[in-house]
Amino acid sequence: MDAFVIIATKGRPEETRRLLFFLEKQSIKPKGVVFVGTEPDDLDGLEAMSAFAALDCRVCYAERPGLTLQRNIGLDLLPQEWAGDEPWFVSFFDDDFRPADDWLEQVRDAFVADDNIAGVTGQVLADGIHGAGLSEDDAVAYLEGRKPPGRSWAQGDKPRSAFSVYGCNMAFRDRVARAARFDEQLPLYAWQEDRDYTGQARAYGEVIYHPAPKGVHLGVKGGRTSGARMGYSQIANPIYLAAKGTMQPKHCRRFLWRAVAANLVKSLGKNPYVDYRGRLSGNFAALASIIRGDLHPSRILEL
Repeated sequence: MDAFVIIATKGRPEETRRLLFFLEKQSIKPKGVVFVGTEPDDLDGLEAMSAFAALDCRVCYAERPGLTLQRNIGLDLLPQEWAGDEPWFVSFFDDDFRPADDWLEQVRDAFVADDNIAGVTGQVLADGIHGAGLSEDDAVAYLEGRKPPGRSWAQGDKPRSAFSVYGCNMAFRDRVARAARFDEQLPLYAWQEDRDYTGQARAYGEVIYHPAPKGVHLGVKGGRTSGARMGYSQIANPIYLAAKGTMQPKHCRRFLWRAVAANLVKSLGKNPYVDYRGRLSGNFAALASIIRGDLHPSRILEL
């Protein structure tokens, strides 16, 4: 079974080059890697790396920034560049995710072992998303076992069914990748796009969390959406996905009250890494949109 990788990135050329180094070390090499940026600076220096040619990489550019758009460009390119009859899967990594050397191998083995598995997300040994972020040295220490695992919801010793993959590290079988696309109505950072794609993938089989493919999410702060836009998305995106049918209503309600409650409490203090006050203002802007009747994920482009 062939493995492909798609990386959508913006404003993080150094992190993207570092990820290519980790892909070069994989125990089974990807048949192709697609990097999708928004401008040449996003992928600066990438093509000069020896691994770029060795892994048969491609570079593409989207007409505008948007995680869902950029990933779809990668998905559309796969059958054009590497057409064939062999079964395959595609993995999506955030540019600040650092996979263990056997990540692709472990995912391949999970797909081969059970044809009903349509999607896999792996174990995140540590996640810097909610704090200052993790360094490259931290990532290596976690991967080598010199640091005990940190906190992440994507942990556990046994495989289990998953309502959502974790977008920083996820893989889908070819039958999903040929048919499903990321929803471009979720613009920019596209919060909860991974849950939406999981909802689509579940029509083609089971989506699981698996502990064997391990990695570290650095949680780099540069290139992320503003606090106000994130806050609006925290309300608009779950409601949109619940109406679409890719998020269960109970999960939607849980996201809404947790987001508002967390932002209310945490905005009372100062956090140098997360703009909770901006998020709270975005929450209120979304609530105002509900009253006006014009709530939609794309309205973050107006904030």
